[in-house]
Amino acid sequence: MLTASELLAIWEKGVDRPVFERALLLLEATYGQSCENLAELSIGQRDARLLDLREDLFGSVLPCLTACSACGEQLELNLDVGDLRVSPSIPDEQQRGHFTMEAEGLTLGFRLPNSLDLSAASSVEDADSARALLIERCLVAVNDRQTDVPSETLSPTVLEALTAAMAEADPQSHIELALSCPSCEQDWQVVFDIASYLWSEIQTWALRVLREVHILASVYGWREADILALSPLRRQLYLESVGA
Repeated sequence: MLTASELLAIWEKGVDRPVFERALLLLEATYGQSCENLAELSIGQRDARLLDLREDLFGSVLPCLTACSACGEQLELNLDVGDLRVSPSIPDEQQRGHFTMEAEGLTLGFRLPNSLDLSAASSVEDADSARALLIERCLVAVNDRQTDVPSETLSPTVLEALTAAMAEADPQSHIELALSCPSCEQDWQVVFDIASYLWSEIQTWALRVLREVHILASVYGWREADILALSPLRRQLYLESVGA
């Protein structure tokens, strides 16, 4: 379990980093593994660990606020970590390996996207280019049982089948919420990204805790480390005592 001081240090280090790097910083501190090693986890493996971390830090209930895609009505949701966990279709230890599939007479070998692939895809300008780059990086081999086939010649049907196979092998990597508006009865789906959600929570928490440190240090003259070492309950009681 991360301490308040450790979590603040991670937040400060990750403020100017992209989302995938923030996720790795959190996991590095939690699991004691290097970012380089954690970056090779599939996105689903990474996100499963982030869900565990979120539950340890803030509990199992995830409050969310979203707007209806049709009428703009604000919807308040309370998700549960357990409902967002998806059992992998293959053993966890195999998810860094290679997979094979058949499509239109071709045999395709592929691996699952990881944080390094997301980093590379984030450097391109549009979603189609990012998707093409991900496929190019994760496609290990293509052949028609006799000769190798250039990946750029694959049909849209084969590429769709490949994308579906990747998603099936790593279902935790893409979580969609089915929503319905109580006002206009519009149904739609939205992607839930635990990496972005958790960092947003940490950002809110960090700013609140720093304000608490400032107040208590100003009133009592305590050091930041001593204030952060207090339990949240004791910090709150001290704050109430000084009218904050």
